[in-house]
Amino acid sequence: MSLFRKIFGSSNPASEEDQESEFSKSHTDNATSIDEKFIYNFKKNGGKFLYCENSEEVKEQFENILEENDWFESEVLCYEPNLFGMLDDNKLTYDKPANPKFLIASCENLIADEGSILFSSKQIKQNKPNELPTNIIIIANTSQILAAKSDGLSAIKKKYERDYPTNITTIKYFEKAKEEDFTQYGSSAKNLYLLLLEDL
Repeated sequence: MSLFRKIFGSSNPASEEDQESEFSKSHTDNATSIDEKFIYNFKKNGGKFLYCENSEEVKEQFENILEENDWFESEVLCYEPNLFGMLDDNKLTYDKPANPKFLIASCENLIADEGSILFSSKQIKQNKPNELPTNIIIIANTSQILAAKSDGLSAIKKKYERDYPTNITTIKYFEKAKEEDFTQYGSSAKNLYLLLLEDL
């Protein structure tokens, strides 16, 4: 049984609360795994996390997000042809959208110590985070979770030996900052869903 199934397998609200407190306790423990650390920090930043055991669950959860937000038959920003099939299945328009409801993308890596998502021009072209739609759906694999941003940059260097991407950036804040929180000054908060596919 995977770590994610152990953590997210229960549909009992009381036990989910217990799990949250377990996260808080384990986060302070030096032996915390990078997976747990990522989930803890990502959720603390306001991200919405959906664990998927297989690609069928990814499609199902994607449709649930569309239904929850009433995004069926809307315009979408997507630069990755491997995701077009899922958009076609749900009658979503992605060819030169004028007013996209959301961005759907993969990512380079998931950064545990920040709970952030690392992107490059391969996923978001030359757009800055504040130029992207407020709503974002990310599809990633558990193998993409790395400890720190420096590990993410090393992984990009290794992955793209020749066609090195540009516009390498992270998105870290997934909800509006409280007025008194100056640490988020200058960043644009995103309503971000992460569909995390188990591949280990």
